[in-house]
Amino acid sequence: MSLSQGRSYLAIPGPSVMPDRVLRAMHQPCPNIYEGGLIELTHSLIPDLKHLASTSGQAAIYIANGHGAWEAAVSNVLAAGDTVLVLATGRFCEGWGEMARALGVTVETLDFGNRATIDLAQVEAHLAADRSGRIKAVMAVQVDTSTSVLNDIAALRRSLDAAGHGALLMVDCIASLGCDKFLMDEWGVDLMVTACQKGLMTPPGISFVFFSDKAAAARNAMTRVSSYWDWNARINPEYFYQYFCGTAPTQHLLGLREALDMILEEELRHVWARHEAIARAVWAACDAWGKGGPLAMNIADPALRSHAVTALSIGAPNGLNLRRWTEHQAGLTLGIGLNMATDDDPNADGFFRIGHMGHVNAQMIMGTLGAIQSGMMALDIPHGKGGLEAAARVLAEATRG
Repeated sequence: MSLSQGRSYLAIPGPSVMPDRVLRAMHQPCPNIYEGGLIELTHSLIPDLKHLASTSGQAAIYIANGHGAWEAAVSNVLAAGDTVLVLATGRFCEGWGEMARALGVTVETLDFGNRATIDLAQVEAHLAADRSGRIKAVMAVQVDTSTSVLNDIAALRRSLDAAGHGALLMVDCIASLGCDKFLMDEWGVDLMVTACQKGLMTPPGISFVFFSDKAAAARNAMTRVSSYWDWNARINPEYFYQYFCGTAPTQHLLGLREALDMILEEELRHVWARHEAIARAVWAACDAWGKGGPLAMNIADPALRSHAVTALSIGAPNGLNLRRWTEHQAGLTLGIGLNMATDDDPNADGFFRIGHMGHVNAQMIMGTLGAIQSGMMALDIPHGKGGLEAAARVLAEATRG
């Protein structure tokens, strides 16, 4: 008998759960795109987006998913024949590098595997050896959702400085903005990309590129930038349509305004603290379950784990079976394992991910963990006792702070 009737829950690492407030804001007729409230609403988004990124730099909006933001970033600062250094800690920085390569950029990759953060000493040595300044930019991901690793961006900046290298520091915060602490200006980030469907709690469809004066100078030195991806008109629009190089994404703007209001009402530091508490509750449950069975978190060191997503292994075919059970028997959708094994690897069905980003609270995560434990029990997957109690204890302690 299935017990999945009722409101389903999406616990994947993006798209995240969309708040009812956001959905209600979007569920209205398209507004006037020539004058009036929508224009003023759009103007109001930019300073609030910059507040979330902790930057006094510029911000451009694109009608695109995160991959579109990747291409926009590359197109504005890197030309065919330029060289970029990709710091791979999972699938997504690899993907950003692949996009750069498709645009004619030469890609050098330092691959740190699927279970580790960036080796800063290796990065510093690689850049110090580049005495000619061949490398124009360094690409990194703050949180890679495939591995759930959290990279230390401030320390990466220090590595670039220690090497005496002038490369642009480009950071993907698609999975981390509004979840994990990020301070663009203080950490010396030159360019950052993000999108609306994770910590920003808005359905997929718009993305953002934030950039410093140094990145702006790199753009202005380019001999050619696609008119669609060019951020110059978007940041200084003479006409409203130039924000988007065409028709505005009306309903997404309405939803994003509501989502930003929710974040500002909660206050960003509390948003970060809430994500940390919920992540620690997930980890506590997983630690307890792992003591009596095959479940293991992908990143061993808690200090190197994202507060937005937890990647796990549980052995094949347990990962696939558990995801199917939670979805069809409990109404809970968990994330697939991504890039942890090849499709023809017999271990490929042994991974899954728990998304805990954006619009998520204590009872939502306890429901998620309860469904996972029920699934392990129903499927006879060995696991240690006390997982739910451990998670509840973390949440109880967090509320006392």
